[in-house]
Amino acid sequence: MRRPFALLAGALLVGALAAPAALAADGDDGFTIKDPRIKESSGLAASHLHPGVHWTHNDSGYGPQIYAVDGRTGETVATITLSGIGKPRDAEAISIGPGNQIYLGDIGDNLDGSWPYVWIYRLPEPKELKDQTIRATQYVVKYSDGPRNAESMVVHPKTGRVYIIDKKEDGGHLYEGPAELSPSGTNVFRPIAPVDLWATDAALSPDGTHLAVRGYFGGIHYDWNGGRIKRVGLLDVPLQRQGESVTYSVDGTKLLYGSEGSGSPVQVRDAPEADGSAKSPSKQGGSSSTGAGPDGGGRFGVGTVAAVAGVVAAVWGLRRLLRRRS
Repeated sequence: MRRPFALLAGALLVGALAAPAALAADGDDGFTIKDPRIKESSGLAASHLHPGVHWTHNDSGYGPQIYAVDGRTGETVATITLSGIGKPRDAEAISIGPGNQIYLGDIGDNLDGSWPYVWIYRLPEPKELKDQTIRATQYVVKYSDGPRNAESMVVHPKTGRVYIIDKKEDGGHLYEGPAELSPSGTNVFRPIAPVDLWATDAALSPDGTHLAVRGYFGGIHYDWNGGRIKRVGLLDVPLQRQGESVTYSVDGTKLLYGSEGSGSPVQVRDAPEADGSAKSPSKQGGSSSTGAGPDGGGRFGVGTVAAVAGVVAAVWGLRRLLRRRS
């Protein structure tokens, strides 16, 4: 989903922090999505069957396709067209569950909660990477407390249960779906835990014990705790033009962060639990960390924090001014 103020803030931040020293980070060995058809990559999922391959998709205004991108070259190695479903409205998230099943979350709402229902599509991850059409199962989704916008969806790797996080500037909630989705009825998702972030995507670790939630300017690391999530610390999220996606590597040691836009980069950071501990960013590498708010920050130096604060204040002030004039 496009957010004019998020785009403005992202552009200002990239310009303000363009110096190489500000962008330097360990593990920056990602890739760039080269396919010109992928202009608004809004979700990312590491393939379970094809090492080094990542699934992505466009968001609103595009067809029912997902793309397999080779992480070594950034080239698309397969385009999968979903059949047996309606026309996607605003696909915002992708995740892989048990049995190598791909879930595509058509859960965005450009009208911010005006659609009475949204959809989730499920299809098997293809064993052969080639352009093909695969029949998908479509599920109707509603929320127990009314319609809302969302861009984050995860599937538990052990149970296959689906969860959604709604997108609210002041923080949203983790919503739990039924134990099994029904293709013939309405699947009601219910809030079970608050999320302290304006969330644009999320990912569950391969062992199902940790949840990573990202926003435009930072992210939060949670202990899964059976879905009753407990906040552990902040994520080291790279500054991106419009940060929209995150996924764990298959071995759980890395987090890959993606952005919208043509030729968008996918950047890699160490997963905070990869070494068996959950360190706060303030203890990693001796860097200063930002405070934790609705769009909780990652690990930045003092100069970076000042630049971020200035940009966010300017964008927020402009938003408030326009609201008063509307």
